[in-house]
Amino acid sequence: MARQTETPTSDTATERAEARDESGPAPVRAEAAKTEAARPRTARAAAKPKPGAAKAKPGSAKAGSRTAKAGSRSAKAESGSAKAESGAAKAGSRTAKAGSRTAKAGSGASRAQAAPTEATATPVTATAKAPSAAAIAKAPSATSPGKRLGRGKRERKAPSTGPVTIGRSGFTKLKNVSEIRHYLRTSDTPVFFVGATAFNLLGLDRWVRGFSYISYYDSWDGAHPRVFSPQEKPYVEFESGEEINNWLLRNHEVRAHIARRTPPGKRPQIVTVFFDEETERICEELDYELILPKHALRERLDSKIVTTQIADSVGVPSVPNVLTTVGDWDELVRVTERAGLGQDLVIQTAYGDSGKTTYFVTSEAEFAAIADEVTGVEIKVMKRINNHPIAIEAVLTRHGTIVGPCMTEITGHADLTPYRGGWAGNEMFPNVLDEESRHEAIALVRKLGDRLGKEGYRGFFEVDVLLDTDTGEVYLGELNPRVSGASAITNVTAGAYADVPLFAFHLLEYSGIDFEIDVDEINRRWEELASEDEWSHMVIKHTSSTVERIDAAPLTGRYVIDHYGNLVYTRGDLDWHLLTNESEAFFLRIYREGDYRWKGADLGILVTKAHLEADHGGLTLHAKYLIDAIRGMYRTTVLEGDGPAPRPAPAKGK
Repeated sequence: MARQTETPTSDTATERAEARDESGPAPVRAEAAKTEAARPRTARAAAKPKPGAAKAKPGSAKAGSRTAKAGSRSAKAESGSAKAESGAAKAGSRTAKAGSRTAKAGSGASRAQAAPTEATATPVTATAKAPSAAAIAKAPSATSPGKRLGRGKRERKAPSTGPVTIGRSGFTKLKNVSEIRHYLRTSDTPVFFVGATAFNLLGLDRWVRGFSYISYYDSWDGAHPRVFSPQEKPYVEFESGEEINNWLLRNHEVRAHIARRTPPGKRPQIVTVFFDEETERICEELDYELILPKHALRERLDSKIVTTQIADSVGVPSVPNVLTTVGDWDELVRVTERAGLGQDLVIQTAYGDSGKTTYFVTSEAEFAAIADEVTGVEIKVMKRINNHPIAIEAVLTRHGTIVGPCMTEITGHADLTPYRGGWAGNEMFPNVLDEESRHEAIALVRKLGDRLGKEGYRGFFEVDVLLDTDTGEVYLGELNPRVSGASAITNVTAGAYADVPLFAFHLLEYSGIDFEIDVDEINRRWEELASEDEWSHMVIKHTSSTVERIDAAPLTGRYVIDHYGNLVYTRGDLDWHLLTNESEAFFLRIYREGDYRWKGADLGILVTKAHLEADHGGLTLHAKYLIDAIRGMYRTTVLEGDGPAPRPAPAKGK
């Protein structure tokens, strides 16, 4: 029997990242170049005119230029050195120090379009000592090229007074999906996805030229050309995904990397799953553009209480519920009886993650066990229903809400997660929902998305929808105003390849470029295409209570089921986009040898085109084999003693 579950907004809030044991700090290489003036060359070597320019005659002071015809007698010097000097000046050399009359003659030489004398540059490599954490937090990057303005401000081009134009075309508006694809593929604006891993938006760089990743965990050991991870990572006990991202943005290696990949006059754009006010302050100081809604707005909309109230205001139905504050069991019973909810209840606090703040209550004893968490605070109390949870991502644009595919949620399976109701993955396949229910769910998300626009929201978000398996009703579960774990599938669908990935519309919304799209037409086409596609992924956690040091771990890349039924590694790969059938899988390793695993730690993420959840609600035999096979590739040493165990930090978002 399906049960009502909560899809978390993040991974375990108590997780911490265990940094790898490095043998020593990696030096930061500051790139510098000192340019010296080239020594004067002979007239023959210096004057290399472009096609159509005047040609210098060997040994001739006139150099065949029209300057001699201009009557400049001073150019006809008698000495050999004067002839070479004069010839170089007439050829347009800006580095030659000629006399006053020779400089006048140079104006004629410039009209002759003679090639300038080349200057040689001697590169210099310096090794800089890594700054302290305090210095990193307070000072602008010393490794960023170019003039710095104020507190780390990057010198930019003069602001445009007219409409933004697109490349060399001079167009001021993108008028269709074809032009949007071309713009994304040719734009040199750098966009950096910052996170514990590159998982959520991995593969988006196939469409977006300037898109790359900055991650704490390097799943490819430096082999991915678009993934950057700092070499020097001292031990830090992270408490949240926000702390990981803020550490990365402050890091001197990261700042130097962003500076290197940012063209002059451009402002780097930052995307994250988790961020807070500190993230906003860091980006403002470093002159990075955080292309996400304000944290204060996201925090308010993240509340399950606020989401329910907004949905009610536009007629988006929620599971029968009451928003209330109670002090004890007796008061809860009185409130739920008046609302007609009965005593088989689901209680949620305003904020929560990984299913840890969703409680199932049927008796006073069960309530007593959670009383400290749910009394004296505003809670959402729902009637418990048999349901089928569905995840749907969308983007709110200036033209309306574009909705992605409907996906089931893999939640609470003991083989994957130790947390009851904890999110562990998603699946998309043709009969996720019947045609009527799918259309109703998409309409619900569009209506909610358009309403969010009145709150000042724009961009990417995810909605959990609950299908009542007894009545067929479609209800709002909750809103996650961010990129989610489901994005890994959303951006690889047939609709994404027919047009552009869903997240591309988020980038457009924050690009400053005017564009024109038919939202109704895109939604109709994507709804049809989604019914023919199939993708699944699952997050594999360490489920036992032991703390173990990892001695060997499976590599990131492509795996296949061989002729003997074994899952074997075939080769490294950058993402899962080229998987073609259910016998293939892509595994993204998170923790590597030398790291530790503990209860709730994310070992890695497996993506496949196979079906992972059976009709009876449990995992398929194929899914269970994949999990066991991946776990079997780890070699670990169990740690003994009463020392404090590491706590997990989010390695992906939901």
